[in-house]
Amino acid sequence: MKLQNYEMHLPSYSIGNEIYKGIGTICTPYGKNVLLIGGQNALAAAEPKIRSAISETSLEILDTVLFGNDCTYSAVDRLRSLPVYQESDMVFAVGGGKALDTCKCLCIDDGKPIFTFPTIASNCAACTSVSIMYNDDGTFLKPHFFLHPAIHAFIDTEIIAKAPCQYLWAGIGDTYAKYYEAVISSRDEQLPHFTALGVSTSRMCLDPMLTYGEKAFRDHQRGICSDELEQVILAIVVTTAIASIFLTRDFTPDYNSGLAHAVFYALTGYPVIEEKHLHGEVVGFGVLIALLYDGQTEEFKKIYNLNQKLNLPVRLSQIDITMEQFEETAHRIPNMSDVKHYPYRIETQKLLGIVRELEQKSEENHTRKDLSE
Repeated sequence: MKLQNYEMHLPSYSIGNEIYKGIGTICTPYGKNVLLIGGQNALAAAEPKIRSAISETSLEILDTVLFGNDCTYSAVDRLRSLPVYQESDMVFAVGGGKALDTCKCLCIDDGKPIFTFPTIASNCAACTSVSIMYNDDGTFLKPHFFLHPAIHAFIDTEIIAKAPCQYLWAGIGDTYAKYYEAVISSRDEQLPHFTALGVSTSRMCLDPMLTYGEKAFRDHQRGICSDELEQVILAIVVTTAIASIFLTRDFTPDYNSGLAHAVFYALTGYPVIEEKHLHGEVVGFGVLIALLYDGQTEEFKKIYNLNQKLNLPVRLSQIDITMEQFEETAHRIPNMSDVKHYPYRIETQKLLGIVRELEQKSEENHTRKDLSE
């Protein structure tokens, strides 16, 4: 294996219900003037707490700006053109994945310090070194990789616990996908250290979901930030990001994605996916397809059972897609970059057979459930 010169930058983060008190200590070395950028609901939840925390520091918030609707290059260009952005020393990015990814694409490429404030736990955007870019019409465009993540992530568990619980629900599906996709994509390969470390770390994206996932979700539904919920938040926001950083050090999705994500990105061609469903929700369904395709029967049973307990999708109708629609788009999946590095080629007809098999299993289980009630 060729010797390489490379560097790695891992996430820095705080987690808890009072960690905003550390904003002054962590952020003041980077300047004084702060621009808040985020989503409307996220800012409503976090901005008062941020302002309270910095009221006795030397930091000053110049303005608060909405990021837009999607993580697009046009949104990045709009924000870059704002005079207040040019005047700011740093950006506090507040919100979910699209808001944080938009701000990372803006600031990291510009060399402007950025700090993330996730208000939901649906993905690892707060801590990872990639932004998922979309076209202006809402369809997936590409991953935009960076050498390092945001300077620091402030993960406030109190704010996350009070957020709509469907985001954590979807985050669970996106997180356990990391393990299966990394393991399948790297199968039987001699890996460089950073990739091998990413694959090993990805195990921690699965185990907390199986151990704590159901209890964490029930607690989140009640607005309680229990230890189980914190463990799941850490797995979604931090562990997945660390695995992703190692797995994408070569700036490719070769080991960081797979069939589950290919299914999601292919289905974004139908507006209903972006309009009514969350990324991790659909990816969690895609994992079932990936495990059946890979012949992992026992692992399939684990995830199918977990999805049923959490009411994550186990059949197409739960993501508002018909079998006919899946058949229309299935031919795109074998050629997508997410499965380019798979240990075997995805065959369209086999894929369709797997989905029909999954539909049949789900229908049979649904019928048995109705009869038992």
